[in-house]
Amino acid sequence: MSPQRNPSLDRPQVEQRLGELLGAERILWLEHGHLAGDDTDSHIDTLARFCAADTICHVSCDDRLDEHFTALQAMAEELAVFRQPNGEPYRLVPLPLPAPIHNEDGIRLPATYANFLIINDAVLVPAYDDQNDALALQRLEKCFPQREIIAINCTPLIEQYGSLHCVTMQIPAGVPLS
Repeated sequence: MSPQRNPSLDRPQVEQRLGELLGAERILWLEHGHLAGDDTDSHIDTLARFCAADTICHVSCDDRLDEHFTALQAMAEELAVFRQPNGEPYRLVPLPLPAPIHNEDGIRLPATYANFLIINDAVLVPAYDDQNDALALQRLEKCFPQREIIAINCTPLIEQYGSLHCVTMQIPAGVPLS
């Protein structure tokens, strides 16, 4: 609902369009959550992701002094209220936040493990040579037991304000799809 995205549409209109264009039957809205340095107005793929129909992993922050703490705690509370179509709560899997990564200008970059990429038999997971890399990989292994979990160094990507899911979303014109 960022004014930069669809300024002429309200929530019901966005939901209607998503239903028409993508076949969405339900929309789960988050009011909280952001990452410093994120130039996408907090795209969901940096914050919370479905791993299965009943499982959502999400970025979490346990450091009360971190600038993300309050917003990510509020997001976790919102996620805990969500219900599956059958009325059951979702299984929530918190992903740690990597230690702050700053660019040469001192701007904090939006490093997150939630920006993973699901491919055929594997999940490619951003890694940052951080002490939390192993914990994130371990938690995602439990979310995707039938897939290989592969860490990919995303330091060069995060310096461009993106990560794995971000750079693989669009296919440029002229690229063969076969």
